[in-house]
Amino acid sequence: MTSHRITPLTESGLLSALTVILALAAVYLPVVGVVALLVWAIPVTVLVVRHGLRWGAMAVLVSGVIMALLIEPTISLRMVLSFGPTGLVLGYAFRRRWSGAQAFGTTLVASVAGKLLTFGLLFLLTSVNPLNMQMDVMQQSFDEMFAVYEQMGMDKAAIEASRAQVQEALTYLNLLLPFVVGVMGLLDAAVAYIVGSRVLRRLGESVPQLPPFAEWRLPQFFLYLLGFALVGIYWGGSREIQPLYQAAFNLNMVAMGAGVIQGLSLMSYVMDRFRVGKVMRICLYAFVLLGGVLMQILAFTGLFDMLFDYRRRFGQKKS
Repeated sequence: MTSHRITPLTESGLLSALTVILALAAVYLPVVGVVALLVWAIPVTVLVVRHGLRWGAMAVLVSGVIMALLIEPTISLRMVLSFGPTGLVLGYAFRRRWSGAQAFGTTLVASVAGKLLTFGLLFLLTSVNPLNMQMDVMQQSFDEMFAVYEQMGMDKAAIEASRAQVQEALTYLNLLLPFVVGVMGLLDAAVAYIVGSRVLRRLGESVPQLPPFAEWRLPQFFLYLLGFALVGIYWGGSREIQPLYQAAFNLNMVAMGAGVIQGLSLMSYVMDRFRVGKVMRICLYAFVLLGGVLMQILAFTGLFDMLFDYRRRFGQKKS
């Protein structure tokens, strides 16, 4: 019998066309576009796993050229630089059969590097910091909103109180812009890993998996990072060293975010031991994450779990 296996050139053309369609959806569709943007790297990942890194790089280049002709060159370049490395690195990691943690970690680094490269390119082209530009847009939007409230005759004291709260939030957000870029990279890498691995398994490919969430253990490095960050916040704030204060503030958020992840993993382990139902699990996760104080307690618990390994102690008690 004759085999009708699809050739690399044909599959590369089809997947390149899919990336272009996703790019068009990301630009022109308001809500669906966000989802299309997050899964843009998936066709590239599939192509690299099935046919190699060279075919994936060629597909990114071809789709970038087509997007430049159909949409706009700078948008095409931003999309390729922001999401192309994610798809290429994840596909390479899957093809080389790296462990799930190693594949996700390298993809996260590539994703964040792509975002930073994109912002650097925009700064070179426009001489304007794109992150500060976004902050200016947000500030202008809030100013216009408060102006509308004043025209509607709302209480001026209440408006001024809201304005002060928004201004304080924007100040903190401005300090956390590097952390926001990291979160963007984390979201991109997580979606690419989860969706990409499922698509590849549907296509019959064997891909490495992350361990169960209840078994996640992040390195103790994040606990020490928190200590250095707190010292940096104190020194930077007391001596008015703004770069040190901002860097330490962002590192503090990174450490606390890692603590939240570790804390949620510990929660999952405890709920597995007590056989908590799925609905109750979701309610408990939401209750903790939506409560500011509870989430801070969870973060510190997760950070200390990196050092003391509470799960091992639970296991000893059980035995």
